[in-house]
Amino acid sequence: MLKGQDRLVEAIKAIAAGNYSSDIMELTGPGYPPEVRELAEAVGMMMVRIETREFHLEQLMETIRTNSLNAVTAVVNALGARDAYTEGHGERVAVYSERLARRLGLDEEEAERIRIAGVLHDIGKIGFSDLIFSNEDTVMNEDMLLEIRSHPQWSYDILRNLDFLGPALDYVYAHHERMDGRGYPRGLCGEDIPLGARILAVADCFDAMTTDRPYQPGRTPQAALAILGTLAGDALDPAVVDAFIIEIEDNGMVG
Repeated sequence: MLKGQDRLVEAIKAIAAGNYSSDIMELTGPGYPPEVRELAEAVGMMMVRIETREFHLEQLMETIRTNSLNAVTAVVNALGARDAYTEGHGERVAVYSERLARRLGLDEEEAERIRIAGVLHDIGKIGFSDLIFSNEDTVMNEDMLLEIRSHPQWSYDILRNLDFLGPALDYVYAHHERMDGRGYPRGLCGEDIPLGARILAVADCFDAMTTDRPYQPGRTPQAALAILGTLAGDALDPAVVDAFIIEIEDNGMVG
């Protein structure tokens, strides 16, 4: 058996499995027979080419992800042209949600997923009728309530093919679920609701209560936090509410 042949076979197996390392280049040195050196050099060059192609592919996929996210964010921003309240809401919920995720000790990657979900959480409202957006002081009828309750499902349907969103899609889908199971669209309860969605729910409620509307001025942060406290347990996750209250007391409101 040629010197180094066993090591060469193992190095080739590792490369075939996607474990790229410089081990194979050691076999190109003068201490090994010409046959081993020649094959090691060929496999080493092949490994470098594969790594280069994978790097370019990752760059391409990142560009696609960025462009896709920018496109759907533009749709969210377009909602502001139909509803003054919606303008800026997604961005504020995103900031509150990211801050809350960090307050709860979640890692950078998860905090970023939750931030993205905050930006996109109301994209399904693009399907609302003009009646919904123009309604300021009329009692909601059953059809209007059905539209409102449908927007998490519509958001999910719009975003479902963006695979790079990963768990963020579930957070968007479940941000109107309640701890007591009386939320929508699926009636999830307790810890069956993803933590990211429970975070969004608190941030969404707070921003809704503190934002001025044509028919109602926004509440003070103190008043809104007090209301969040009353919702903890039935509608909102108590631990998430407690962390959010501390976050707002420490770092204030967005903007």
